[in-house]
Amino acid sequence: MKKVTYVKFAIDIVMAVVFVLLFNKQVLGGMTFHEIAGLAIAAIFLTHVLLNAQWVKKVTLKIFDRKLPGKTRFGYLLNLLLLITMTFNMVSGIIISRVVFPNINIGNEMWFKVTHISVSFLTLILVAVHVGLHWQWVIQVWKNIFKVKSTKLPLGIIAKAAAILMLAFGGYEMYATGFASKLSGVSFVFGGGSMQQMPMRGEGKPMMMQGSEQAESSALAGAQTEGSESTASVQSGFPQNGDRPTRPEGEGRMGIEGGMRGGEHGASASVLGVLTTYFSIMSVFIVIVYYLEKLVFRRKRKNQLAAGV
Repeated sequence: MKKVTYVKFAIDIVMAVVFVLLFNKQVLGGMTFHEIAGLAIAAIFLTHVLLNAQWVKKVTLKIFDRKLPGKTRFGYLLNLLLLITMTFNMVSGIIISRVVFPNINIGNEMWFKVTHISVSFLTLILVAVHVGLHWQWVIQVWKNIFKVKSTKLPLGIIAKAAAILMLAFGGYEMYATGFASKLSGVSFVFGGGSMQQMPMRGEGKPMMMQGSEQAESSALAGAQTEGSESTASVQSGFPQNGDRPTRPEGEGRMGIEGGMRGGEHGASASVLGVLTTYFSIMSVFIVIVYYLEKLVFRRKRKNQLAAGV
């Protein structure tokens, strides 16, 4: 196996770990790490794209060729969606920045904040689907790294048992973190809806907005009663004096920081806990895509044998 393959694999692992840690703004020191790591993800993602530039160029030239395998075409479209969502996450992250770019005032910050959260969860699913499509390659690289050869262990049974456990635990984590409610913001915002039309929970707040996000939303809403100047500030997402509304550093369980459960505001989240939570959620989609691909391949192979190919 070529050395560049191991370089790609190492970059993918680093990118996956850092990306998952971004789902909790309390991890490793709070917003400073969150924003700097977000910029690092942009650089790593660009490197990933450049390392696969030949594949991108080759498939782009043949995208309308009927002979192009369906899996390759699907993978290309998936990568295109990943590029779009990753780019949006980066741009919206810069717009709502508190640390690295604190003075960028563009449009309605609350809209960018909600869509940043929702699209992040959509990106998590797309990344998981991408990994699922390449899971066989991941296994092969691990085997080469650890020099694993043929074994007499019933690997098929072990793999299926592990898949069932990952589906069960990942499904529980999706329920515990309110994954579906956070993801639903994508359809509401990009489907032409407004903040007022989003699913509500509790005291009339969007379901994905909890903890300090709720506090800021409430503060903005309350400012509407203080005159036309305050009303204009709320509509724009920024105070008239150019200063951004302040917010506590800590987050509750149901925000984008769902990896921390039951923590107090301002508390530091566990790195292991965040990784466990969101890799478990990713594993649900990885397992589903991997076994769906195997099923499709078996049916295709069966049809080919039946046709005498």
